[in-house]
Amino acid sequence: MVDRDLLSIQEARTLVRCAREALTDLAKCNQQQVDTLVEAICQKSMQESERLAKLAVEETGFGRWQDKVQKNLLASEKVWAHVKDIKTIGIISEDREKKIIEIGAPVGVIAALVPSTNPTSTTIYKAIIALKAGNAVVFSPHPSALNCIRETVEMIQGVIREQNLDENLVTVMCYPSLDGTQELMKEADLIIATGGPAMVKAAYSSGTPALGVGAGNVPVFIERSADIDLAVDMILESKLFDNGTVCASEQAIIVEKVSSKQVRESLVKRGGYFLEGEELEKVKKVMERPNGAMNPAIVGQTANFIAQLAGITIPESTRLLISDEPGVGPNYPFSKEKLTSLMGFYEVETWHEACELCFKLLANGGIGHSLAIHSENEEIIREFALKKPVSRLLVNTPSTHGAVGLSTNLTPALTLGCGAVGGSSISDNVDASHLINIRKVAYGVNWKPSTPRVESEACAIDINKIAERVLAELRQSMK
Repeated sequence: MVDRDLLSIQEARTLVRCAREALTDLAKCNQQQVDTLVEAICQKSMQESERLAKLAVEETGFGRWQDKVQKNLLASEKVWAHVKDIKTIGIISEDREKKIIEIGAPVGVIAALVPSTNPTSTTIYKAIIALKAGNAVVFSPHPSALNCIRETVEMIQGVIREQNLDENLVTVMCYPSLDGTQELMKEADLIIATGGPAMVKAAYSSGTPALGVGAGNVPVFIERSADIDLAVDMILESKLFDNGTVCASEQAIIVEKVSSKQVRESLVKRGGYFLEGEELEKVKKVMERPNGAMNPAIVGQTANFIAQLAGITIPESTRLLISDEPGVGPNYPFSKEKLTSLMGFYEVETWHEACELCFKLLANGGIGHSLAIHSENEEIIREFALKKPVSRLLVNTPSTHGAVGLSTNLTPALTLGCGAVGGSSISDNVDASHLINIRKVAYGVNWKPSTPRVESEACAIDINKIAERVLAELRQSMK
């Protein structure tokens, strides 16, 4: 009988060893050759975006394939447009005035952990930024998305072979397990962890340098000066994108009482349904497991699917299930991250109260990640920006699209750092520039001896005479 854990551990070691051997080929490539490879992978990924999106939905049951196409295009077309002019190989900058040269050097083999919510797009994205930086990458797939991730890797390997390079530059574990993933993280040179808090914590505990991201529990504040109908349109588009599987999607709407009625009417008009009484209690029962963790059965599902699961009847036009939530914390499920078609709703008297409530919601599982605000009041926007512990404040834009760089000029990425406050080593959207070591060459410019040199005539060195003697000896030896 085969021990699957031992098989997984051995596979991790083998893949890392093969990746190191493959790097000898890539190390011979200059920046132009690396860019040619990466661009070809991007082009192929764009061509296959629909097929891979459908595979992901078919295998995992999460989300909508039409939206996963957009994720695949973000991971390829949009990411390539951002990284194509970034220098990562050889001399990447030179400051003649300060006499400093910066040289890019790859970190080596990257262990890339891939979630089931964004399997194909995350694989494309991480492969592109890893190769752009001159690295090899070994993927540890979520078991429930193994086949579509393997299919994506095989597509990338085909392009690598066409470029006459070793396909082991990009590989994937076929026998993923917890023990195997831990071994992969130990053997690699750097980890990029995208997934739940437990996975990220394991990455940071592995002893290998890691770029991990925390959970997202994104509040959105509709301030009274906002265009309410436009704000609601953006929130629904963002929250329902791929049925809520993006960690940057809004999780709770906060409104001032003065505009609450208008916001509620706008939500209902656009497919929102406010749960009450027995219906609410039935939905709460299917939202979470007994330990308070999110029920995977509702992840990436439609409002109608959740209603059927809960045994309630809702209008066919319903797109989003909403609940007025009286508090924040473990006993208030709508105050937590919900990667599906569920949303919490809060009323406050003033924007100052909204500010404090946003902090409580962030501290309830999303600190360091993102916060959205819809407002025309720049003073209030600045107050939120200065005081909220987030890495991204998204203003008058869908949170999902804004955070990943689709509707903003933020770096297009599917790994969103949460900073030290969120347990991450980075607060940026991760791109290829984060996956290189920078070697600095610094020329001396202003050093002087601490005490003047004193040379007597007896010990003074005549450099010219020494040079003449050396040249004479050379000439003699050449006769």
